[in-house]
Amino acid sequence: MAGAVISSDAQEQFEALPVVIQARIEKAYSRLERWPNVSGAKPLTANLAARYRLRTGDYRVQFHVRGDVATIEKVGHRDGFYGE
Repeated sequence: MAGAVISSDAQEQFEALPVVIQARIEKAYSRLERWPNVSGAKPLTANLAARYRLRTGDYRVQFHVRGDVATIEKVGHRDGFYGE
């Protein structure tokens, strides 16, 4: 895969997280470099179809894949993550 990119919204969400959580999220980002061989990536459904999520503890990374690039769209705590 060519790589993973992060949207400006997701970058802001990432920067608002505690440093210890940021380190865990960065590991999830690096896993996306191996798409489609990413363990734990779950396809989303309904209005989030064509998107995926990675879980790290209580935090989620939402992304979509086009061609050979994964675009990270959203990062945050599981509470309310899918409701927005």
